[in-house]
Amino acid sequence: MRLRTRLHQTARIVAKLFLGLIDRDRPLLVHIIPMRRCNLSCSYCNEYDAVSSPVPIEVMLRRIDLLADLGTGTITVSGGEPLMHPELEAIVAHIRKRGMIATLITNGYYLSRERIERLNRAGLDHLQISVDNVEPDEVSKKSLRLLEPKLQWLAAHARFTVAINSVIGSSIRNPEDALVVARRAQELGFANSLGIVHDGAGQLRPLGEREMDVYRQLRKMASRWSPVRFNASFQDKLARGLPNDWSCRAGSRYLYVDEAGTVSYCSQQRGTPGIPLEAYTRDRLRLEFNTRKPCAPYCTVNCVQQVAFLDRWRSRQREVALPVVPPAATPAPAATPGDGALAG
Repeated sequence: MRLRTRLHQTARIVAKLFLGLIDRDRPLLVHIIPMRRCNLSCSYCNEYDAVSSPVPIEVMLRRIDLLADLGTGTITVSGGEPLMHPELEAIVAHIRKRGMIATLITNGYYLSRERIERLNRAGLDHLQISVDNVEPDEVSKKSLRLLEPKLQWLAAHARFTVAINSVIGSSIRNPEDALVVARRAQELGFANSLGIVHDGAGQLRPLGEREMDVYRQLRKMASRWSPVRFNASFQDKLARGLPNDWSCRAGSRYLYVDEAGTVSYCSQQRGTPGIPLEAYTRDRLRLEFNTRKPCAPYCTVNCVQQVAFLDRWRSRQREVALPVVPPAATPAPAATPGDGALAG
């Protein structure tokens, strides 16, 4: 049953990638936020608050319909902590109903065997769970010890693929914990992904010597098809504090739709271009495809980099003077003790 599900899922993903390859005027990946609130307060994160209510389900379903009409290939449900939304499974099921790939990013605290089965029934394709250290510390409570039972349940019961993501450079007490987490991911049959911490604007914070050593070991450990290797040359430069020369297709191939329904380039550029999803058009997708983003050289937002990989063979971007669009009213995220980190 699980093998058949995975084969069908792979076929759907390949079909979506093929459509994206032949038609550049459609988003490949959209992050959508149904819940800004989070149960944790990791010091490196700027993407949560402690008070927001869930976005009403009818609003979320409408946004999914709008994204389907734009030709979106994959929707990642993120947050905050999306498992806190009481109707998350209905959101996932509607993404699948509209023919898109459904993925989820979570800290895992609200996972249970029953919740995993509900996500199976909803048709979830992929789940990324964040594990930053072996024991919780003042930076992150997303520890291997606390999440180990959840990981075992996922290995035993999930019909969707699973990846464990670690953020390196986040000032956790023991950076070497990322190696323990990566080995445990391999033992459980999960993929392992890696993010390099960024500041509150999504820009690079170079790794220290100790963290660089961990990064090099993680690169050696990664399998050929691991997400760690997918954009390895890109991350290698960032780890050394060097810029990348690339065409960021955010606003076109990648969209970030916040809890207010406002489209931004990414989680770290919230409010730019700041257009309501209801007003986002194919013409805007074409314009943003050719728009050079000044934040791109030192950007560490992994999911945006990976999406851009598919269009590396296309023509370079040209400078475009974008019209000034006032950002929609969006609840301000709560202040956090540290800078922001990778979301995708």
